[in-house]
Amino acid sequence: MPIRDNREYRSAPMFEIRAAQENGEESYQVEGYATTWDDTYVLFEFDGIEYKERILASALDEKTDLSDVIFVKDHEGTVYARTKNNTLELTKDEHGLKVRADMSKTPSAREAFEEIRAGMYDQMSFAFVVDADEYDAETHTRTIKHLKKLYDTSFVSFPANPETDIAVATRSRFDGFIEAEQAERLEKEQRLNLAKAKYNYLKQKQEEKKQ
Repeated sequence: MPIRDNREYRSAPMFEIRAAQENGEESYQVEGYATTWDDTYVLFEFDGIEYKERILASALDEKTDLSDVIFVKDHEGTVYARTKNNTLELTKDEHGLKVRADMSKTPSAREAFEEIRAGMYDQMSFAFVVDADEYDAETHTRTIKHLKKLYDTSFVSFPANPETDIAVATRSRFDGFIEAEQAERLEKEQRLNLAKAKYNYLKQKQEEKKQ
């Protein structure tokens, strides 16, 4: 899947799938959380270090662009619901960003719902752009402080594995942090080696004087 703009992608387990009877007719509703707030999760491991992330509840506010968010499969292809026509609802609560999609409007949406209900898909993901974050080098944790825009929520077959374009794009957000940490570790090692060499030199001189 091609990566567009500065979009990032995150996955979370689906919360609930239900087919309810409303006015005698089956209602094809999917509910889940695209993300949860303030939970620290591991994004990837590199060089023996776990790099983590968390999204603050305050990251989503009235300034976040939710004007036209779509509900799709694997972040591309057929649109099954969207906020623009009120078939997709996004609700911020104390737990996270809740997604409710009405998949009753088209044959393709109803077919996709049956695939979800059959357990073919059990993960939800969302695509977004960040415009404010910070990084704690001590804990190797990135904190997302504000989301600029949400593009889509998606049901996915698998969370992104380390080799996919999505994962590589996510990892690229940390490249500057990783390079800075590697440079700092190298500098510490060089200072330590220099100190050891100086200590050994002085120790050798003292032993020579004793002889």
